[in-house]
Order: sequence, then structure tokens, then C-alpha cells
Amino acid sequence: MDGHAIPDGAALIEIAAIYGRIFRFDLARYLIGAGGVFVVVWLALGPALAERKIRASTPPASQMRREALTSVRTAAVFAANGLLVYYLRSIGLIDVYLDPGERGWAYFAFSVVALIVLHDAWFYWTHRLIHHPRLFRRVHRTHHKSYNPSPWTAYSFDMSEAAINALYLPAALLVLPAAPLAIFLFLAHMMARNAIGHCGYELFPSRRNGRPLFDWMTTVTHHDLHHAEAGWNYGLYFTWWDRLMGTEHPRYHRSFAEAVRVPLDGSAAAAIRSP
Repeated sequence: MDGHAIPDGAALIEIAAIYGRIFRFDLARYLIGAGGVFVVVWLALGPALAERKIRASTPPASQMRREALTSVRTAAVFAANGLLVYYLRSIGLIDVYLDPGERGWAYFAFSVVALIVLHDAWFYWTHRLIHHPRLFRRVHRTHHKSYNPSPWTAYSFDMSEAAINALYLPAALLVLPAAPLAIFLFLAHMMARNAIGHCGYELFPSRRNGRPLFDWMTTVTHHDLHHAEAGWNYGLYFTWWDRLMGTEHPRYHRSFAEAVRVPLDGSAAAAIRSP
């Protein structure tokens, strides 16, 4: 079809059908991810994890209903972005190759890791940007209405923030060829870490000295502190950028130790900066 031609009725129906499939996928991803964490962590394991609950209070049902409804809108924005990816592939601007083994399994593994690492950088810097006072109320305020987050907070965005988050994938695919399976694994990881990061229970293991076992990864406490005090902890998956840029909360390790009920030993406590 001519790039300047107006799509006819059949083409519009096809576009609508493609959008519908993508929207159902994105909505299902949210419902499975956020709903799965809610059912497993809050309902099934809540009593067993009671000592690892980060805050004494629990978000009200009205907040979670608002989050879920807002997240349907976010899924719609993400689906529009999926349609953009489909179009860019159709005109050859991005390389989404169907056979995951086509470029070798080493490259396949690299592409999954690269999508995750690059997304963490994208998230950190765009997240800091939308915390600027001139942008916060217009772009990021909806997410921070969930002062005490729940798993349903994961997709609770303003439309502009949803668009910023969504645009990462086509931007990355412009420079990084990837198979659909690699993209699926990246999206599954993103949804799982997002929902877990908002679940309100510290699920990550600790060392004997009270520090996180995997201290290069963001824990639930790490992101929970961001909702409590918004000027800190902008990272999504990793602590690298926050530590490099000096934006990690000075009480992070102390708060993590309190959440996992493991006292900080002397050396670990001494390493924590005073607030």
C-alpha cells in the first residue's frame, strides 16, 4: 500500500483486529502478573509473610479498584505501541525475526539481557525526568497517588507516562534485532518485577549482616521507599544508576534489614550514610 494512501475499510478492520489482539495480550499480561502476585503473595502467603510486610497499613480496596481501572487505560496505550512495533517491522525499520535460533542461541540470550539492562537505564532517566516539578503533576502524579502501593499499582499510570514507558521497546528494537520469544521474555520479566516491586512484602533474601543477598538488584523495600519519599530510588531492576548518581535513599539498607527482621551487623550499619 502507498505510504500516503488512506487505508480502506478492509485495512482499517485488519488494523483494528491486530490492535485488539495486542490489547488482549497486554491486558492479560497485567491481570496475570498483578493478579498472580496479589493471589500468591497477599492471599495465599500473606499470613506466612506477615513479618516481612513493609508497612503496618494495607491499601484500601478503593485504591486498588482505581489502580485496576487506570491500568486498563495503560494496557490500551501499550497496545497502541504494540501496533507501532508491528508497523515498523512491516516497513523494515526494525528486525523482529521469527526463528529464535536464527542468529544463534548466544545472541538470543544476549538480546534478552540487553533488553532488560537497557530498559533499566531508560526507566531510571525517564523516571527522574518526570519527577521534575514541571512534569510531575501532568505525567506521574497518578502513580504516586498510591502512596502505599499494591500489586495493582504496577500499571497505574497517567497516559503520558504510559506512553513514555511504552516507547522504550520500539526505540530499543531500532538498534537491537530480537525474536518474538526474546521480547515475550523481556515483557514477562518486566511485568513480574513491576508487580513484585509494588507488593508491599519484602520477598528478596538477605545476608546474615542484614543486607540484600543480591544487592545489585532493587528489592521491594527499595521501590517502596520511592513511594514513601519520592525523591529517591528511581531504578526499576538494578541499583546501579541510583548508586552512581547518588539517588539511593540513605536509609535503604536499614529499612531493608527491618523488613526482613535481620539486624544489621556493625560493619553494615557503619556503611549506611546518616539521613
